[in-house]
Amino acid sequence: MFSKKLIWGSLASLGMLFGIAQGVQSAETSSGKANQFRQIEQPLAVKIGVTAGGSALIGLELWWFLLSKKISQKVPTKQGTQEVTITVDGGYEPARVVVKTGQPVRLNFLRRDPNSCLERVLLPDFYIAANLTLDQVTPVEFTPQQPGEYQFSCGMNMFRGVVAVEK
Repeated sequence: MFSKKLIWGSLASLGMLFGIAQGVQSAETSSGKANQFRQIEQPLAVKIGVTAGGSALIGLELWWFLLSKKISQKVPTKQGTQEVTITVDGGYEPARVVVKTGQPVRLNFLRRDPNSCLERVLLPDFYIAANLTLDQVTPVEFTPQQPGEYQFSCGMNMFRGVVAVEK
């Protein structure tokens, strides 16, 4: 059908053709002034609007990531155990739970998000790592002895929540 010489000859010819075309193009652009920048004047109102819009977006991002308060939920006690359901869907909801010291805590994680990052939940202060099955409740139980804030996170530490322990 096709011989190796024909294929290699065609590829070499194409390479030479593209090389010559590139040389002609670079010769045309280097001889003229097409390579220089031109200043474009914008009205002052446009400059102020773009600057104000950019500043507003930066402020919104700072507020969202640093200053917005997480919704917290006090955990009710049922039959001696503090129990709350945490929905795992693009993060943890609620992301902050408030419990009391010395009483058993059961966090029921209901995973709705198929993201592989959210397959595990880690509570390093209590030495707990649990696999979360999609669309099922996975209980995690522990008893906090000291007041403080204890983080829980996904397996990649991208999504986080807090267990606030009070007296």
